[in-house]
Amino acid sequence: MMIGQERRKVERKVVTILKILKGSQEPVGARVIAQRLKDYGVELGERAVRYHLKIMDERGLTEPVGRDGRLITQAGVDELKSALVGDKVGFVISKIELLAFRTTFDWERRTGQVPINISLFQRKKFGEALRAMKGPFKAGLSVSELVAVASEGERLGEVIVPRGKVGFATVCSIIVNGALLKAGIPADSRFGGILQIRNHRPLRFVELIEYSGSSLDPSEIFITSRMTSVGEAARKGQGKILANFREMPAPCRPLAETVISNLKNAGFGGLVMMGETSELVCEIPVGLNKVGMILLGGLNPVAAAVEAGIEAENVAMCGFLDYSDLVSFWQL
Repeated sequence: MMIGQERRKVERKVVTILKILKGSQEPVGARVIAQRLKDYGVELGERAVRYHLKIMDERGLTEPVGRDGRLITQAGVDELKSALVGDKVGFVISKIELLAFRTTFDWERRTGQVPINISLFQRKKFGEALRAMKGPFKAGLSVSELVAVASEGERLGEVIVPRGKVGFATVCSIIVNGALLKAGIPADSRFGGILQIRNHRPLRFVELIEYSGSSLDPSEIFITSRMTSVGEAARKGQGKILANFREMPAPCRPLAETVISNLKNAGFGGLVMMGETSELVCEIPVGLNKVGMILLGGLNPVAAAVEAGIEAENVAMCGFLDYSDLVSFWQL
C-alpha cells in the first residue's frame, strides 16, 4: 500500500514537471522548474528535479537541450494527457473554483484579471472563422464582445500559440462566479449543458454534464461532438447553445442581481435567466431555499465557427488576461 502511494506521489511530480515544460517553447532548466513547481504546491529542490528529469529522459518523456535545459517530447505530451486519470475526476469543478478565486476584475476601475477560454484556428482559416462568429456576437450569445488575438509563438493565457495557428481568447462565464465570490455570494457550479432556444427564449436543457464528476470541460465535448446549433440560434432565434447552470442561496439574489448588473455595464454579460426560490429553471430542479441561474457558455461564438466547418482546438478555462489586453470583437 505504501509503495503504491509513493509511486503515485512520484507520478504527480512527473506530471507537474511535464505541465511546466509543455507551457514553454524554450528549454527549461532544473532551477526554473523547481521555482515553478511551488506554484502548483509542489516543494522539490533543484537536485531532486534533476533526478526526476534524468528518469524522464530515460522514459523518453523529455529531451536534454544544452547544459541543463529540457523540452517535452511527443511521448511526454501523450503521457500528460493520459496520466492519473483518477485524479482528474472532479477536475473541472476544482478548476472553476480556483479560477473564480483568482479573478480580480474590478468593474468600477475597469482593471484586473479576466478568466478566458482559448481557441486555436488555422491561420489561413481565421478570417472565415471571424465571419462565422459575427452572428453569435451580434445576437448576444457570448459572455462579452471583448476578445484577444495572438499570433504563432505568442502566449495567450496559459497557451503558447503553435506554428501556423492563430489564438483567439473569449471571456469565460467564470467571471460571474469570481464577481459573486468577491461580493460574498457562494455560487455552486453544477452543470455544463446544451440549452434549447425557441423564439429567442430559453426553453430547456437537452444535455447536461455534471462538473463534479467530469475530467473534461463540457463545452469542449459538446463542440467536438457537433451537438450545437449556435449559428442557427443567432440567425433564427431557434437552436441549441452552450450554457451552464449555477445555484446560490435565495437570500443572495438581490445582491447577485446588483453584481451582475455592474458586470454588464462593464461589458460582461452572460446571464440568460435567474429563477425563483426553490423553483425549476428550464426543467432543472433547484435545491431548497436556493435560486437557479443559467449563464451563457463563453465558447458559443467558436461553436458557430465549428458548425460552419472550420476546425478549432479549444481549451476552456485557460488562465487569465488583463482587462487592458482585451479588445472589441468588432475591431478585428
